[in-house]
Amino acid sequence: MKSMMLVVALLMGTAGQAQTIVYTAARMLDVASGQMIEQPVIVAENGRITGVGRQGQLAVPDGRRVDLGNVTLLPGLIDMHVHLSSDPTLSGMQALRYPASFWTAIGVAMAGKTLAAGFTTVRNVGSANFDDVGLKLAIERGSVPGPRIVPATYAIGATGGHCDNNALPAEYGYDRRGIADGPEALRAKVRELHKYGAEVIKFCATGGVLSLGTSVGAQQLSLAEMTALVEEAHMLGLKVAAHAHGTAGIKTAIRAGVDTVEHASFADAEAIDLAKKAGTWFSMDIYNDDYILAEGAKNGLDEQNLAKEREVGLRQRQAFQAAWRAGVKMVFGSDAGVYPHGDNARQFAKMVEWGMTPIDAIRAATIKAAEALGREGDVGQIAPGRMADMIGVAGDPSRDVASLRDVKIVIKGGVLMKDAR
Repeated sequence: MKSMMLVVALLMGTAGQAQTIVYTAARMLDVASGQMIEQPVIVAENGRITGVGRQGQLAVPDGRRVDLGNVTLLPGLIDMHVHLSSDPTLSGMQALRYPASFWTAIGVAMAGKTLAAGFTTVRNVGSANFDDVGLKLAIERGSVPGPRIVPATYAIGATGGHCDNNALPAEYGYDRRGIADGPEALRAKVRELHKYGAEVIKFCATGGVLSLGTSVGAQQLSLAEMTALVEEAHMLGLKVAAHAHGTAGIKTAIRAGVDTVEHASFADAEAIDLAKKAGTWFSMDIYNDDYILAEGAKNGLDEQNLAKEREVGLRQRQAFQAAWRAGVKMVFGSDAGVYPHGDNARQFAKMVEWGMTPIDAIRAATIKAAEALGREGDVGQIAPGRMADMIGVAGDPSRDVASLRDVKIVIKGGVLMKDAR
């Protein structure tokens, strides 16, 4: 992989320069059709794709030629649920030893790992100190390498809920910028976060695994509260993601009009039917159970967190399978930050194990994720008009998704960010 300093220099050196690049490779996976295109040629101008075809069949303009060799190209991947300024090896009370500035620095490192893993766009659904907004701006400026970020800033939650912090006794203060109670306070919180850079709103509808003192399935906001929050966000043009493990909270979030349900661990048949009828997307992190139960205790997780994960893991995977079979719309969301950044693609194999075909799992992280973001004209396909975001892997990922764990080439906005051939 090219050094990060070289990548940063390339980004800064090419800023504002018009250029045409003609890419060739051995193969390209058309994620929409599922077909493999032999000897493709992709033309990119100023970071966007202007032409796609076969070598010798597509007239190409003058420009720099880049042959990517014996790889299979596919669109840059999209992860709809990450926490870039989190490190799973510093969990529980261990995390309280580090100042806010530490987590900002962690975010820079994790953004680089995420991009190197082939994820050129991510939705960062919760971070303190507006870290994700600052990181987004630094990446866009070319100061550091990383994926395109859709930031949520703080995850919104109720007092004492999953998005609050219950680790410390009352005499210790803690950053509670995302906490609000009641419909009007939640409306105001949405406006505040939007003011400071949120491009998606994430809220906690139920308890969660990694919080203390919360039941993983218990609903934490009322229908009136969720509806007010969603209405306010939609009025501002923002999509809404609801953290919801518990059955009642999932159903209430769907009835309130959320765009995506995160986790959806205890979704029952009624919840699945509601999601299908409403067109609500499920974003289900079905890999990280393996990591949490294997490494969580060593990383500092409390036994109550591990007990909740044991309660959730299999149930969530069964719900994933049932939702997929029922026709619920589904996207790729890994919850990276709960397990190591850069390992995002480990989830593809679990999605296939629990019911998806390889091409469906890939679509969940490309064209389907782009649709759920409302950015299908920008990302998710190698097609004219889209950003020139591409990755290259060995072999055929539509037959073996494990190849997505070893990304050889990463191109973002027409810039070669990684070459590990």
